[in-house]
Amino acid sequence: MKQGLPVLLSVNGGYVDTAGFLALQGLFTAHVTGNFVTFGASLVLGTSGAGAKLLALPVFCVVVILSRFLCAGLERRQIPILRTLLVLKMLLLAAGAALAIHFGPFHNGDALPAIVTGMVLVTAMALQNGMHRAHMSTTPPTTLMTGTTTQIMIDLADLMRGVTGEARTAAKGRLGKMSASVIGFAFGCAAAAGLFLVVREWAFVVPPVIAFIGVLVTGDVQASPVAPAGR
Repeated sequence: MKQGLPVLLSVNGGYVDTAGFLALQGLFTAHVTGNFVTFGASLVLGTSGAGAKLLALPVFCVVVILSRFLCAGLERRQIPILRTLLVLKMLLLAAGAALAIHFGPFHNGDALPAIVTGMVLVTAMALQNGMHRAHMSTTPPTTLMTGTTTQIMIDLADLMRGVTGEARTAAKGRLGKMSASVIGFAFGCAAAAGLFLVVREWAFVVPPVIAFIGVLVTGDVQASPVAPAGR
């Protein structure tokens, strides 16, 4: 696995989630379970976008299931799995950018253009989540940083209390990878917020470019075979 790919995915994860939240009335496109909170807030406060927030999780789940079948088909045909998924995600992000630029700004999160744009972006990030869980499970998560940050703090505490031997080596190794992932995600969030403030929906041009760089970084690297996730 090329070392730069997980960081690029983390940058894109933070960027797409932040840009989607800002443009689509508080819709989380990557951290979809966060939409439970914003859905409740929409109902209580009377803001728009409740329908999209409610739809995001089932769309996300269906896409992950379909991507699993797609991976199995690619494996049977000996087609590079990871690179194919990255290309498909790049195309979805490009479609999401085109929709956002054409139909935005989205003053009504429940309007059809806003929902379609949001679900295209949710589909792209579902692909990223699915391929990470199944084919990049040795690297830190790229769209949700709570668990990663917790592990960083645990490893820091262990190093501070003076663990030695293999435990120290493992903690230092995790710290490097996980810190890069969190920093990349935070950078993506900040970049999305800054660009959206200046160029509004044109900020969505960036994610497909980052995804394209990810395809180039991956090259001909093969993903691991389709094996049970969670190993």
